Amino acid sequence: MAFPTFYRPERVGQLYAPDTVSAVQAGRDSGVSSAKEDARRVVLLLVDAQVDFIHVDGTLPVPGAVDDTKRTIEWIFRNLGGITTIAASLDSHMPMQIFSPTWWVNINGEHPAPYTVIRSADVHLGTWRALYQPEWSAEYTEKLEAQARKALMIWPYHTLLGTPGHAITPALYEAIAFHAAARQTQPTFLSKGSIPETEHYSMLEPEVKVPGHAIGGLNVPFLNMLASYQLIYVAGQAKSHCVLETVRSMVRYFQHGSDVVRKIRILMDCTSSVAHPEINFDDIANETLERYTEHGLKLVTSADVMD
Repeated sequence: MAFPTFYRPERVGQLYAPDTVSAVQAGRDSGVSSAKEDARRVVLLLVDAQVDFIHVDGTLPVPGAVDDTKRTIEWIFRNLGGITTIAASLDSHMPMQIFSPTWWVNINGEHPAPYTVIRSADVHLGTWRALYQPEWSAEYTEKLEAQARKALMIWPYHTLLGTPGHAITPALYEAIAFHAAARQTQPTFLSKGSIPETEHYSMLEPEVKVPGHAIGGLNVPFLNMLASYQLIYVAGQAKSHCVLETVRSMVRYFQHGSDVVRKIRILMDCTSSVAHPEINFDDIANETLERYTEHGLKLVTSADVMD
C-alpha cells in the first residue's frame, strides 16, 4: 500500500514539530470507516514511545528503537482500518526521584552514576544513603526486592516533564493523529512515573504502591477497558522494562490462561531492550515473554496478519 504523503521514513527518530495539520487532513481524506463500525475492536498500546528513549541523542536511548518505531508507524498505516483505538503512555519524571542520582549519596557524598544498582543491603550498610525520605527509601528497596523481585536501578535523567525528551517522537505522533482523524476516534494518553517515591515501569501500576496517590495503585478502570477489546497489541520501549512490566501487569490482573491474556499480541520487532554494561536485559525479557506464551499470549511481528 502507499503510505500517506506526509510520512517521511528518514525523519523517524528526528526531533521536529509534528505536521499535525497534514496528518489530520490525510486521515480525513483516507475514506476509512469510523471506528464505531468495527465488528472486531482492536487496541494498540504504545508504551513510552518518547524522544528520550527512541532518538539516538536522547538521554536514555534504546538500541534499535528508531527502526522499531518505523515498523510501528508503518504497521499503523497498513492496518488503519483494523485498529479501533490507540493508547499511549508517557513516562513523566521530575529531577528528584528515587531512581535519580540526586536522591542518593555514598559515604564520600558522591552521587551514584547511572546504571548503578542499589540493594537494600547497601542501604542498611550505609553504602548508599538517601538524601530524601530516608525511612521510606530504605523500606522501598526492601519492598522492591520482595514484591517486584528486582533491585533499585539508578537511571540517567530522562523524559523530564517540560523537556523535548518527554514528547512522543514526532513521526509517531503524526501517525497517531492520522489514525484519530481517519477512524474518528480520540487517542488515549496515560501519564505515569511522576511519583518521586517509586519507580513506575508498567503503564498500569507503579513498582511499589503509594496509597492515596492518584496514580499510586493499579489502574483497574483502564484494565477493564482493555478487556472489552478482541485484540490487544503492544509496542514501544523498552521491552526489558516498561513493555515487559506492562505485560506482566496485564497477565497478573487477568490471570494466566484467561480469555483476555489470549487476546494479547506483542509486536516483537517494534520493541527493544535497554543496553546495560553487565546485565543482559534482553534475554530476561525474552525468556519472560516466552513463558507467557504458555498461557495464551502471542509473540508476533509487524509483518504478520492481524488475527
